[in-house]
Amino acid sequence: MTILRAYSRLSAGRWPLPTPHATAAVPLASRQYSAAAPAAAAESKRKPLFDKILIANRGEIACRVMYTARRLGIKTVAVYSEADANSMHVKLADEAYLIGTAPAADSYLRADTIIDVVRRSGAQAIHPGYGFLSENAGFADKLASEGITFIGPPGAAMRAMGSKSESKRIMQAAGVPVVPGYHGENQDVEFLKQQAEKIGYPVLIKAVLGGGGKGMRIVEKPADFEMMLDSSRREAIKSFSDDKVLVEKYLTKPRHVEVQVFADTHGNAVHLFERDCSVQRRHQKIIEEAPAPDLLPEIRQQLGEKAVAAAKAVDYVGAGTVEFIMDDETQQFYFMEMNTRLQVEHPVTEMVTDTDLVQWQLEVAAGNRLPKLQNEIQCTGHAFEARIYAENPENGFLPDTGRLIHLATPQPSADVRVETGVQSGDAISVYYDPMIAKLVVRGEDRQAALRVLRKTLGEYEVVGLHTNIGFLKRLAESPDFIAGKVETGFIDKHLDELFPAAAEPSPESVVQAALAYIIDSNTKAALSTHGGLASPWAAIDSFRLNAFGTQTAEIACGDRQYSVAVSVAHCGAYCVRVSDGSGDMIAEYDSVHPQWDPLPGGVGSTSAGGRLHALLNGRLCAANVVFNDKDASITIFDQGQMAVFKAPTPQFIDDAAAAGPGSVTAPMSCKIVQVLVEAGAEVEQDAPLVVLEAMKMEHVIKAPKAGKVVDIYYKVGDLVEEGKSLVGFEEE
Repeated sequence: MTILRAYSRLSAGRWPLPTPHATAAVPLASRQYSAAAPAAAAESKRKPLFDKILIANRGEIACRVMYTARRLGIKTVAVYSEADANSMHVKLADEAYLIGTAPAADSYLRADTIIDVVRRSGAQAIHPGYGFLSENAGFADKLASEGITFIGPPGAAMRAMGSKSESKRIMQAAGVPVVPGYHGENQDVEFLKQQAEKIGYPVLIKAVLGGGGKGMRIVEKPADFEMMLDSSRREAIKSFSDDKVLVEKYLTKPRHVEVQVFADTHGNAVHLFERDCSVQRRHQKIIEEAPAPDLLPEIRQQLGEKAVAAAKAVDYVGAGTVEFIMDDETQQFYFMEMNTRLQVEHPVTEMVTDTDLVQWQLEVAAGNRLPKLQNEIQCTGHAFEARIYAENPENGFLPDTGRLIHLATPQPSADVRVETGVQSGDAISVYYDPMIAKLVVRGEDRQAALRVLRKTLGEYEVVGLHTNIGFLKRLAESPDFIAGKVETGFIDKHLDELFPAAAEPSPESVVQAALAYIIDSNTKAALSTHGGLASPWAAIDSFRLNAFGTQTAEIACGDRQYSVAVSVAHCGAYCVRVSDGSGDMIAEYDSVHPQWDPLPGGVGSTSAGGRLHALLNGRLCAANVVFNDKDASITIFDQGQMAVFKAPTPQFIDDAAAAGPGSVTAPMSCKIVQVLVEAGAEVEQDAPLVVLEAMKMEHVIKAPKAGKVVDIYYKVGDLVEEGKSLVGFEEE
């Protein structure tokens, strides 16, 4: 498996088992933190790590924890929902237990069920990963009362930092700067509106217990405040079971900079430098880097010091991340929140500090000292993490669902990590986060790391649903991003560059698609004609089934039509002519000798393809070709570029998915959360119609024009497929 190869190499090279410093234990209530305790401190016997742990999570983070545990000789227990029965984390674990149905509330959030699995399995500790129960103070307290180790901070620290309002009060008392805003208990709508007026628009509404962009809304003007507040509260209830919010000033050109901190029960607290997570969509990170670019040395030092002060203020233990919002022009920074868990983006810190933070968590949870103290932690090189999501950037980054028909990743190495919890054939479900993988790279400096990032993004191949890979490639090629000019508004300010008009495919790609299509069609025809036995006349590198010596493929790429004529020339060589939709020839290739190596899967499967080699105008083109019978597409991966073509006759057409005239359709597979209009209502353009939920986020569907609603096709709670009509309008 991809990630296993990466961790095997890392554990053999970059990630040696650290030798922890040992000191006499210090009671929690009286311990004093040290930035760098003396090396000659009193020693005590190092405590053994756990024999067996349960990972109360799924997907890539569950796999990530399992690889470190496996390297350390620790047995692992997986829990899974019915939807995850065949998932990677279940296969990797030494034991696995079914805990409920697909919705997280019925499985991964069932604390009592998970604790019961701990008892049944004999696990000594629980690693919560991130999300789900990872920042649930009550869960941590319950484990402590049951004598089960929680591989994370104590409940008291989580409570203090889990509340955005309470944490800001604590930070102010500790001398950590905070963003101006209202962080109090009064949740009356009119009162909150008054506070927003005092702060001055734009303002940011944030769920008090929020994280990951959930329950967060930017409000540009007073007229939108109540609608945004309602939406924030609904999302907060679903994600955190608490609808309290705070209101803060929204900085118009901020950077998102965060600091990795770690503390133990022996009085040690350190930081492992900072990460920049400024480039975001929908208030969620998509690319992170360490260290943050272009920070003044004194600012970098202050960030680390203030982050450690934040950890000390709440008697923190374990891994945490202190997040700051920074004015891009002045580099003045303000405390935003503390995430009391391991972050999604922790690998970039590992890459530049030569650490395994999961191992650090295990050491601290076992009662040992931190593996390194502050004066021993060095930042070397530069690292990026690109989150590979199932989403459609061209459609507002809306999440996508479906099966991974084809998945191929870059080759892992000591400087390239692919952290994932899925394989080819797995499905991205509406029930969970749409992240497919994390691509993590390292270089000697920022420019070297960017080169590795661009190369490896070009080696990533996904077929079956929309992804953000193409967008990430354009982002990594952006001159301003290369120059380190990052801030949270980066995407909006570079729309033309990041969302260019669809490029016309190269003639070589058109030829490759046509050759592959003809080879595949001939092979399938021969198998059908000869009862499943391929005729020698239908060899996969031959076109001889056509009696006239010429075959033509009519294919399309977007709205561009192509006709490709392939004629037998001599001795297995072919002449290929490419014409556009109007019949004008745009390319001609002589003496083409295609070589076809089919992918495993066999003819007739829903996905197949192969490796096509062909010399075209002096360039040896070697493309991976993937057929998807579901939508009759042919995907070409060549030299880091991807082109998708449609075959002449679609083999799968879902008429029901087509939207009727005058209707508004679902932009993704989703659940109906709220219906805001009734049949017969007259609505204005941009009036809210329906609120959808997909991938744990809410989306408001608005009227595309003024008109009369004639029908509502779904009710609250219904699950809807992408493309289905939601609201019908009276035709003009």
